Amino acid sequence: MNGIEEMGPVDYLVIEFPGNRMTGEAFPLLVDLVERGLVRIIDLAFLRKDTDGSVVALELRDLGDEVDLTVFEGASAGVLDQSDLDEAGNALEPGNSAAVLVYENVWAAPLARALRRSGAQLVASGRIPVQALLASLDATEETTPPGGSAVA
Repeated sequence: MNGIEEMGPVDYLVIEFPGNRMTGEAFPLLVDLVERGLVRIIDLAFLRKDTDGSVVALELRDLGDEVDLTVFEGASAGVLDQSDLDEAGNALEPGNSAAVLVYENVWAAPLARALRRSGAQLVASGRIPVQALLASLDATEETTPPGGSAVA
């Protein structure tokens, strides 16, 4: 792993697959992001939340033959442990599975390095769900006069 001072921001995603059904449609897009040097996979784990609420880590071979995930073999640095998977499982509905992805935003590394050199620190971050953004934009459109600007 690169030195921490050289890295871009690191994010994680927990992606739920209802009914334990993965189509694999998005995985080639993830591979493309890696190949273009935009993200670097730090860890990728799969889990299932059983109907009794227990969370079980899954191996790639446990996911079946419907989706070819061999490209992700060895894509784990071991950052995620069982407690992380248990926490991710709290977000899942029983009977569903998930992928937990920890990735570096390689595209942002030069900016992050420059900010660190200047003494800047990241003091907060977050993510705005697309649905919340759309609702906010819709509300703005409703309050904007026809032909006018919402900016005063």
